[in-house]
Amino acid sequence: MGLIALLFVGLIAGFLASKVINRTGEGLIRDILLGIVGAFVGGLIFHALGEPGVYGVNIYSIMVAFVGAVVVLVLYHALLGSRT
Repeated sequence: MGLIALLFVGLIAGFLASKVINRTGEGLIRDILLGIVGAFVGGLIFHALGEPGVYGVNIYSIMVAFVGAVVVLVLYHALLGSRT
């Protein structure tokens, strides 16, 4: 159940972050992967601030994963976005 919840939260967070950062999305698979990485990054960021990280499928967890996914996408575009 935890893996399915993480995939679901990662999908939502990755999709929302992609729409905010570049308005087109990165593609379904890349959105999911960046969202899952973002969920871990967001969890680390919030844990460092003394707040709980991603712990289930709820609005708070989606918000934490979204913040992490935005950070990951900004770094992703800064490092790889200029290469064509």
